Amino acid sequence: MSEFPLDPQLSKIVISAATKYRCVEEILSIVSLLSVPIIFHRPREQQVEADSAKRKFVHQDGDHLTMLNAFNAFMVKGRDTDWCWNNYLNYRALKQASDVRNQLIGMATRLGFEITSTPPTSPEYFDNIKKCLLSGFFMQTAHLERAGHYLTLKDDQVVLVHPSTSLESKPTWVMYNEFALTSKSYIRTVTEIRAEWLFEASEEYFDLEEFKNSEAKRKLERVQKRLQEERR
Repeated sequence: MSEFPLDPQLSKIVISAATKYRCVEEILSIVSLLSVPIIFHRPREQQVEADSAKRKFVHQDGDHLTMLNAFNAFMVKGRDTDWCWNNYLNYRALKQASDVRNQLIGMATRLGFEITSTPPTSPEYFDNIKKCLLSGFFMQTAHLERAGHYLTLKDDQVVLVHPSTSLESKPTWVMYNEFALTSKSYIRTVTEIRAEWLFEASEEYFDLEEFKNSEAKRKLERVQKRLQEERR
């Protein structure tokens, strides 16, 4: 992990992509995007147009895959500045992400990692990417409560999904990258996950005996019991 000039969580994700989930191509793109300023422009006087442009890239599972869609389109368009301008994308941030990605590819190759990718036609394509991200962000997860707000797992903080999200629904379980405290507590860069993936990401962290009694804990106990029965 120390070989990469990244936060430990991001380094863990890159290693998981190479050793377990076979999605190094996609993960290096997402990790690079998380290392630069926000790629979506939303000028105050052109919010409707900017939102319409962003919808071209939206992935129903959330923000990480939406960012990946925008980055892939940017590369297909030859890193064109006019195309970025017309689609309300931050050219400098995307170019920086591309440069960071090239550096990470060089480092990964020197460490002997194969630059893999699950075939996009595979039913596991998006799940592998999300599981891989969760391997680093398992401590940044939340559950949708019946009251309509999210509660962060283990530390039980009430949070709302930031309005900038590309999610159009409220998934039961999510992971996130940022915790933003303004007049309310928001989570940003949010993606839907499945409860069973939490135990795959870290069984030690999700030792349910350490969790307070809650709606999320009861659901996780049922999921854990089912997983244990499947292993027998």
